[in-house]
Amino acid sequence: MTSGSILAQITDYAHRADPYPLYAELRKQPVRREEDGSYLVSTYYEVRSLANDPRLSNDTSNRLPGHTRPGQPAAESGLPPSFIFTDPPVHDRLRETINRPFGPPHSPTFLDGLRGDLAKTVTELLDAFDGKDQVDIVEDFAYPLPVTAICKVLGVPREDEPRFHAWADALASSIDPHSGDDGGPEKAQRARLEMGAYLTGLIETKRSHPGPGILSALAPTMTPADLEATAVLLLVAGHETTVNAITNTTLTLLRHPDILDRFRKDPALAVPLIEEVLRYEPPVQFVPWTTALADIDIAGTTIPKGSPVWLMLAAANRDPQRFEDPDRFDPDRKDNEHLGFYTGIHYCFGAPLARMELQLAVPELFRRVTFSRLLEDPPPYRANAVLRGPRHLPVAIEGLTV
Repeated sequence: MTSGSILAQITDYAHRADPYPLYAELRKQPVRREEDGSYLVSTYYEVRSLANDPRLSNDTSNRLPGHTRPGQPAAESGLPPSFIFTDPPVHDRLRETINRPFGPPHSPTFLDGLRGDLAKTVTELLDAFDGKDQVDIVEDFAYPLPVTAICKVLGVPREDEPRFHAWADALASSIDPHSGDDGGPEKAQRARLEMGAYLTGLIETKRSHPGPGILSALAPTMTPADLEATAVLLLVAGHETTVNAITNTTLTLLRHPDILDRFRKDPALAVPLIEEVLRYEPPVQFVPWTTALADIDIAGTTIPKGSPVWLMLAAANRDPQRFEDPDRFDPDRKDNEHLGFYTGIHYCFGAPLARMELQLAVPELFRRVTFSRLLEDPPPYRANAVLRGPRHLPVAIEGLTV
């Protein structure tokens, strides 16, 4: 990437707080070729079409020599790629296997069975606000809830949960196209090795002494390497994205006091409001690891076989050809088929869990906490351009109700 390319600007931290004008500029040319041979696809119908096109691969080994491969950190650890970085039929086999203990139709009550414990966690986190006049929504609320959730999904003992926080942070950094700028790959490699050693022991324990969580259910049916790679993926995808979603929802509501007032009076607004945030401020901004398996003609452009393709989800979510007045936050928006959780066979595996966490956390946060003001706006953002969200969200609060 050259310093002046639009992709370089989008990934530049200077634009992290508000990349949307750049996305608007990008949409003027629905499929744009960068100087490094990458193709950026930014309009809604084109992104959705390619995400559902079998000629687009998530296995970055299909790229032409010389192209970088963001997003596939497991390759350096000796682990097989997690299912998100595979294509059918391998992808379908792995995803179906993993889904059996996780959700319908085989385990229709698994996620609902977590609801009570997660609601209790929400209550405990908010109880800790008592007596404070300011809090950091990220550190004090949005981070600890998803890590508790994913540890419960996996069956990780509660006392080991704090270790997963640091691992998730380091592993998520490796997805960032600029992760090499600050030692990200080295940090991710250390985290991966530490987590791998931990999971190897935990999986062996689950094989001989099954307990709650999907690791116990999957241990008899998957190789240790495949199961370890899956656990790494679920940790990052199931944790980091939900942190961003909770934080982005909080920030968006505090920036729209009229909608916040309405939400306080009508908690039933939670579901459409959360869906609108997933469109308006998606936790995953773009998918930078797909590759054309053949020449693909789209929007008047031919994407050559072997070329990297970046699907710009956040740009597509604000495409005026699909969404009326797309830069307006509108929880009453109809037909809100956003791409916040992607689409196609790689649609977010953890979307049901993320939605449950959001629907538990956001209404209770705004029911119990009386907010005074944002202490920084814009707040400091994470370096990661793919998993975009505030690194901290300091807010002044006036009180806490029971």
